[in-house]
This record gives sequence, C-alpha cells and structure tokens, in this order.
Amino acid sequence: MIGLAANADNEEIVERVKPVGQLIITKDTSQKATDSATKVATIDSAPVTASNGKATYDTACFACHGTGAAGAPIVGKKDAWASRISQGKDKLYSHAINGFKAMPAKGGRASLSDEDVKAVVDYMVGKSS
Repeated sequence: MIGLAANADNEEIVERVKPVGQLIITKDTSQKATDSATKVATIDSAPVTASNGKATYDTACFACHGTGAAGAPIVGKKDAWASRISQGKDKLYSHAINGFKAMPAKGGRASLSDEDVKAVVDYMVGKSS
C-alpha cells in the first residue's frame, strides 16, 4: 500500500511542477507557436560594438563591477579605482582583455572584441575618476 501511495504522490508532484509552456528565443520571426501556451520571443542579436561601452558594461560587467563581487572595484567608487587608474589605460586594457586575479579574460565573454573591452574600460574609468 505504501508503494502505491508514494507513486500517486510522485505523479501529483510531477504534474504540479511540470512546465506550463515553452519559451523559444530565436531571431527567426517566421517560426510559429505550436500551441496557445507557447510564444515566440525574438531578441536583438546586434553585436556589441566599441561605440556602446555602457551597454556592454550593463550586460557583461555589472554583475561584478556593480556589486563588488570577487573583489572587483565598483564603478563610481573613486577610491577603489584611483590606484588602478594610476597604472594607465594600457595596463587596465591588458587586465580586462587577458584577465587578472579573479577576473577572467574579457570578463568571461570571449565573444567580445578587444575594442569592445577597451570601450568598457573607458566607460568604467570615466565613471570612476
């Protein structure tokens, strides 16, 4: 009896926690939803460019440089950035592109170009000096 009750409980749990639909993220807007619970979402897949260092910061760097995670200097905190800025932008670019201490190369975003990373460094330095 206990085995049957446990099996019924498991089936109820599976039913309760099953997904209510699917989220399909695609660039192809011609794809149709298969049922009314499924929607098709599109994303702007335009590459991040050097001209938008703030956008790259918001999507790739804020998690650490907005919170101080893993000892990352918080953007806007001049005291935290002063000694780093005094080393020069070339050193900052190198650390950001190649990684330094807890920070992975390009902040873990290998798809970023060196120019993208330099634009982010310029943005963060501008906000922190």
